[in-house]
Amino acid sequence: MELAVDILVGMMLAATPLLFAALGELIVERAGVLNLGVEGMMIIGAVTGFIVTAETGSHMAGILVAAVAGTLMALIFGVMTQLLLANQVATGLTIFGLGLAALMGQGYSGLSVPPLAPIHIPVLSDIPIFGPLLLHHEPMFYLSLLMTALVAWFLYGTRGGMILRAVGENHDAAHAIGFPVVRVRLAAIAFGGAMAGLGGAYLSVARTPLWSEDMTAGRGWIALAIVVFASWRPGRALLGAYLFGGVTIVQLHVQGAGVDIASQYLSMLPYLATIVVLVLISSGRGAVALRAPGSLGRTFYASS
Repeated sequence: MELAVDILVGMMLAATPLLFAALGELIVERAGVLNLGVEGMMIIGAVTGFIVTAETGSHMAGILVAAVAGTLMALIFGVMTQLLLANQVATGLTIFGLGLAALMGQGYSGLSVPPLAPIHIPVLSDIPIFGPLLLHHEPMFYLSLLMTALVAWFLYGTRGGMILRAVGENHDAAHAIGFPVVRVRLAAIAFGGAMAGLGGAYLSVARTPLWSEDMTAGRGWIALAIVVFASWRPGRALLGAYLFGGVTIVQLHVQGAGVDIASQYLSMLPYLATIVVLVLISSGRGAVALRAPGSLGRTFYASS
């Protein structure tokens, strides 16, 4: 039982950065924009979050700066694609982000900061099984769950969410009835960047409180797959993040159990799962097309 609890807890923690990034990208794609630079925004969030935490000793400051850094990275993409009308696929800033993060983090490689302390509720957190599973995690874990609920509420329960979905479904029709398409998309892109930055900060100041180059290890690409897997719905994104987090943790426990499998094959598991999910989804191309936002990836040209 204890092993099962450890696996479930590990799965939840591994899913948290994926969930942050996937929720942000989900909002971006719901607005009709395809931002393939999630990995770059996550790594910038990771390095800036770690640097600020190391220099100030404040985890909160590091997390906030990481969100701001992710937002600024996203707005570079937003200006290029929404104002300068560059191609959305070709403008992904992943390589730029990885290179800039490596440059910024040169003096911090191998350093560590105190881990973000988990929330401990007296008595309740000590309840067997229930306590370790739900009541003994870092604040960012609970923030990821809260953001899932808030994103769902925003999309389906507010006028702003209705406008965003209208822009993503048909930007020409939305523009015709007076919705500010470019402003809506820039706001969505900024939110997506902030969430990716939070996902990166979780990696460097909470889960593994240190900085190492390329520490996001492809999680931004996995987040992109989760959005498609979730059919652009926040609740399904939560399930998808936990599924991919579970694959990562299973890999680690198989290695720890001494199973005679080359470590390279085990390291491939999360990315292989990403490919399999995308292939399976692509096999039902028509159904996926019906669920995808109608203007996803299309450049908006204002007629007036």
